Amino acid sequence: MTGERSKAYTEAGVNIEAGNALVDRIKSIVGATATRGVISDIGGFGGLFRPDLAGMSEPILVSSTDGVGTKLKLAFACDKHDTVGIDLVAMSVNDILVQGAQPLFFLDYFATGTLNVDTAESVVAGVAAGCRQASCALLGGETAEMPDMYGEGEYDLAGFCVGIVDNARLIDGSTIQVGDAVIGIASSGVHSNGFSLVRKILAKSGLSLTAPFPGDEGRTVGEVLLEPTRIYVSCVRHLMRDINIKGMAHITGGGFYDNIPRVLPAQVEARIRHGSWEMPPVFTWLKETGGLTWPEMMQIFNCGIGYVLILPEARAEETLGRIRASGFGAWQIGTIERRSSEGEQLVVDF
Repeated sequence: MTGERSKAYTEAGVNIEAGNALVDRIKSIVGATATRGVISDIGGFGGLFRPDLAGMSEPILVSSTDGVGTKLKLAFACDKHDTVGIDLVAMSVNDILVQGAQPLFFLDYFATGTLNVDTAESVVAGVAAGCRQASCALLGGETAEMPDMYGEGEYDLAGFCVGIVDNARLIDGSTIQVGDAVIGIASSGVHSNGFSLVRKILAKSGLSLTAPFPGDEGRTVGEVLLEPTRIYVSCVRHLMRDINIKGMAHITGGGFYDNIPRVLPAQVEARIRHGSWEMPPVFTWLKETGGLTWPEMMQIFNCGIGYVLILPEARAEETLGRIRASGFGAWQIGTIERRSSEGEQLVVDF
């Protein structure tokens, strides 16, 4: 009977039965991300979450929203859809982590022209994997089938997360002072920014997505460029328990030059030592193939540093050791100095 009732909609290009099949497939995937606060199942009109406010005198909700951008074009070309969901989660949870928030829950939006249940299930599985890395629940989402809006096999992704932090532990950069250390934590690759330029450079290079990537033995071009964005929640939340982290920055769109100054008080500047960290081969390849300068690279890409901490110099070595012990690369990449002018608050020594 369902088929008869939905016949007109199916003829318009929307497959209600495929949508229902997707919900059935992903119920267990979504359920595996449930945390203690989840009090609803997938399929309701809204997701229900009861936050644990124990020990918080003044809880503050922190939220962020983002997408994956044109990195999706490479996922379509490679027919690989199980990692872009991790990118989607990472872009939001890393942003709210900057203010000291613990992610509570995440919701995703998947839009396509013709719903391919296998592809959509793969994407949602990636979203769920990202949520597990961030210790947050995939509380719900939306799948939209919109004929004629997208090309064959294409889709778009958006998502948002909500987190919580006690006001007393909110990190806003206001206590950053001269002499503090700037710690950089390694990225996993290009992450999810700058892919309009990445695709232009790739086309210029003439390399196929299945070709071996120059300087990265054992992986193809597609594998290197689709490496998912690193999620820093677990690593950084452990540090926050007993280290006075004064400021943090997620190195996303705008690179070093736009993101680090966002957390700096007006009277200081960050001085970064280029070359003080290990540079993944993909960034050297992008620079040389694209004919870019290092300042241009650091304005667009993370260049190997996906997340930045600012903390007292006296705790720098301890912090580096703890980050490395958790499996992440980390380096002291700079220091905080008195601002020399009314110009930019980021100075890079090349």
